[in-house]
Amino acid sequence: MPLTSLFSTLLQNFNRKRMEHERVADELNKMTLNEPWRTISWGDKQRDLQYVQEYKPENGNVSHLRVLLYGPVGAGKSTFINSVSNVLRGRMTIPALASATTSDKSFTIRYETHKFRKGKGNPKTFYPLVFNDMMGLEERLKEGSDRGVHPDDIKLAMKGHVRERYKFYPGSPLSEHDPGYNPSPTPDDRVHILVCVISANSAEIKNSVLQKMRAIRETASDLGIPQMAIVTNIDALCGEIEKDLKNVYKSRHLKKKMSDFSSAVGIPMNCICPVKNYSHEIQISDEMDSLILSALRLIIDFGDDFIDKMFT
Repeated sequence: MPLTSLFSTLLQNFNRKRMEHERVADELNKMTLNEPWRTISWGDKQRDLQYVQEYKPENGNVSHLRVLLYGPVGAGKSTFINSVSNVLRGRMTIPALASATTSDKSFTIRYETHKFRKGKGNPKTFYPLVFNDMMGLEERLKEGSDRGVHPDDIKLAMKGHVRERYKFYPGSPLSEHDPGYNPSPTPDDRVHILVCVISANSAEIKNSVLQKMRAIRETASDLGIPQMAIVTNIDALCGEIEKDLKNVYKSRHLKKKMSDFSSAVGIPMNCICPVKNYSHEIQISDEMDSLILSALRLIIDFGDDFIDKMFT
């Protein structure tokens, strides 16, 4: 091979490799930002935990703040309740039964209220904070055929009309004549904050589910109920987060996912919190707790503001 041809071939190979290295470097730079787009104090877990431990509704007419979780099937609603319990009790707990299998059908079929025990000993004491879990929003199979919780049942739950342990029937929402209907809800029965739970690594939310979510949000807005969203499975979405949870707010991918969800549903970005639920872990993680507590503080602040407005 002539020397000039050999040189030309070597130069082409060099340029090809250089361009490939630059492409890879560019892709890596796109994964994480140099600076986080939202700040969190990773070393202040105890401060945030104390904030939750000392919380009690300022208005004496309400004994506890009620949080209603809703969202697509498999988003991690029950697992989020368990994760909150883990943080508050400082150990692994399973107050809400959750399924570890992937399914297009909801594992939760009844209206459940979950309390969080405070400390040990008798008599038992509980945090003035309760979570309600309910059937997931499922995709409509065909016209006239619906699955999952009926949006009307969520609307009734927000007003306090759904009794404990009521079993959901997708095609037949709760009526005033049903034994599961509470005709005279108290301020404690009402929902004080509505929280949508979605999975970061799930496929695009189907239009029929989005329609249900928008209808639910409209009712909450009419009632003046504050709304938030919890984004789960963030480590499955982004490899950099999986490597180090502290990269959560440096992830371009997660920021875009949250922004897209915000645009689709209408929940502002500063009302959307990413978390990593406890799923395979058997020990407490400070980083996981910090994200959960960060979300929990906002839930308490927004919910308590609504309780104040109920009596003004």
